[in-house]
Amino acid sequence: MKLWVLLTLVLLWEEVQNGLSQQVKRRKEAGENRIRPGGKRGKVRFPKLREKELASKGQSLLTQVLDKGRFLRLGEEVTLTAGKSLELRCKGSQIEWAYPSYLDTYKDSRLSIVQQDKFSQLILTSPSAADTGEYSCWAVLCDGAECEKDVDRSSASYLYFTDKDELFVPSPIHFEIIYLRPDQPATIPCRVSSPQVQVSLHREVPPEEVSIDGTQFSYIPTKGFIISQPSPEHRGVFYCKAVLKDKPQISNKYQLLYVEVPSGPPSATIKASSSVVRGGDNFNVTCTVLGEPEQHVNFTWTYPGQGMRPVTLYEAWRLVHRGASHTTRISQSVITVEDTETIDFGKYICRTKNQHGETAVTAKVDSY
Repeated sequence: MKLWVLLTLVLLWEEVQNGLSQQVKRRKEAGENRIRPGGKRGKVRFPKLREKELASKGQSLLTQVLDKGRFLRLGEEVTLTAGKSLELRCKGSQIEWAYPSYLDTYKDSRLSIVQQDKFSQLILTSPSAADTGEYSCWAVLCDGAECEKDVDRSSASYLYFTDKDELFVPSPIHFEIIYLRPDQPATIPCRVSSPQVQVSLHREVPPEEVSIDGTQFSYIPTKGFIISQPSPEHRGVFYCKAVLKDKPQISNKYQLLYVEVPSGPPSATIKASSSVVRGGDNFNVTCTVLGEPEQHVNFTWTYPGQGMRPVTLYEAWRLVHRGASHTTRISQSVITVEDTETIDFGKYICRTKNQHGETAVTAKVDSY
């Protein structure tokens, strides 16, 4: 009898131990209170993203250094206060920068750029409304002596430097000429130092405010007024008016001129002062190009006796206003030969080149 009771108690004890063991096992399978060997808690490790992978995920390389060692990642547009020094950093061991071009043109000593081991640092002291514009940086990839921009690792931000006394971004040009073409939009660059400024466009004669419909005329604070399809009726003198807290300011004036010469390779002509000359005479050959008002033209010559006889070369250009609505640029190159010799007779070839292409024209000079 006592033996039977003892066996029953042993079986009951084994069942209880098995039940507790299963509960502990289920808790471990659920991830509760899991302990690794050695008594250390396990850590979840994430693979580190490389700098290029971060950039491709929309992470900006460009940051602003604030006080007390704080950093601000810059967005597409940032409004800052004029007068307070600016420090920007761009991640990378080899970085190049772009910023408002006049800072380079005038070699402004307020701007400094220093390349560190892991970032490049741009510092602009005492910024003003004139420094408003786009600031960008990008990494450079080099293969030996050849380097190129890494388009996957670049950042840009448009910075406004607000100044209540300078609502417009100042310009060294007080009366600017803008050329209108029928095949491309035109911009009247009334940029402002704060996106909060209200801006309107005005014609001087007849005096009137231009209606901004968002189609033919539109306004972008970072660029100015955009004329989508310029025409001769848009020529004239214009200015912009800015208002902030009921305080108005007037911009520089802009002369809008309509251009009749279409874009393309140079339209060149050539003419000799005389096609037949005697030995000992002087003559010249003139190469003329009609083109867009701001289109620069390069001239090169091929002529008899080149490298053996001295000649004089002269280049000049001027704007010609044909009526009230059209403007053309006349560029000329003149080659002059003095005390003509037999070696000077033959073909004079003028080659003209602009960003759209190249043209060659020829004149022949013979002897009597």
